[in-house]
Amino acid sequence: MTHTIYLHGFASSPQSRKAQYFAEQIPGLIIPDLNQNDFAHLTISRQIDQVEALLKEPSYIIGSSLGGLTAALLAEKLPDFVKKIVLMAPAFEFTKNWRKRLGEEALHQWQKTSYTPQFHYSYQTEIPLHYDFFRDAETYCDKSFTNQVPTLILHGIHDETVPISVSETYARDKAWVKFISLDSDHGLGDRLPTLCQETQTFLFGGEE
Repeated sequence: MTHTIYLHGFASSPQSRKAQYFAEQIPGLIIPDLNQNDFAHLTISRQIDQVEALLKEPSYIIGSSLGGLTAALLAEKLPDFVKKIVLMAPAFEFTKNWRKRLGEEALHQWQKTSYTPQFHYSYQTEIPLHYDFFRDAETYCDKSFTNQVPTLILHGIHDETVPISVSETYARDKAWVKFISLDSDHGLGDRLPTLCQETQTFLFGGEE
């Protein structure tokens, strides 16, 4: 039996509405808590290590936003253990978008003070996030993806957080990538049935 793993987004958790919806629809879905009770010291590298430890056999990975980027990086690193990936509004070019949103002055201040307050949607409070998060993310910003792991990308055309263009660029000239644009925003919360249906068809449609 192929395991299916769901990776929640940045400042989210396994209790998010989207994660719980998928858990209701996909029996046995594994949803690790990427916060690890230490959101302040989160890094993408830590997420990769955490999920890699779960990959005891070839598995499917579903990832939302930063979880989507993590899923793509795992497919690149461990193509023999990642059978298929589903990426929902994946956070490609993550730090480029953060630079535009925060500005260089705010980034410099974050680096100088080591921490910056970040609102965590699941905890409903601000938590100081260490600058190592941004420094580590920078190492993946210009990652060149060459794996041919079958991939489904679902991205909202009104995404205000991660431009849909980054997914279009990723999917371009990759025959193994199926790209679907949706009339939605970054959270894709109004398209949950569509997300789950497309995911189930892509992951399990050809299996007996």
